[in-house]
Amino acid sequence: MGASKLSGMQKQVLSLYRGFLRAARSKPTEDRKRIEMIVSTEFRHNSKEVDRKNFQYIEYLLRLGTKQLDQLKSPDIVSLSSVKVVASKT
Repeated sequence: MGASKLSGMQKQVLSLYRGFLRAARSKPTEDRKRIEMIVSTEFRHNSKEVDRKNFQYIEYLLRLGTKQLDQLKSPDIVSLSSVKVVASKT
């Protein structure tokens, strides 16, 4: 990333992404690959589709992601499903 400084929200998003990848490492190989694919796809999609100035929606996605990460960290959970969240364009 070099010399560019990241905002607090950008740091939260990156931390959440890394958290998902770390949690995926604790799952069986087949599930790990699926989790990594879902997480990567969701983060890429949101980076392209969500307006970077829509802070309320980004904060909502961060809260949602944090809840999903907490669930994924549970030893009883072996996989992750993709959930489509549709936001208004306002």
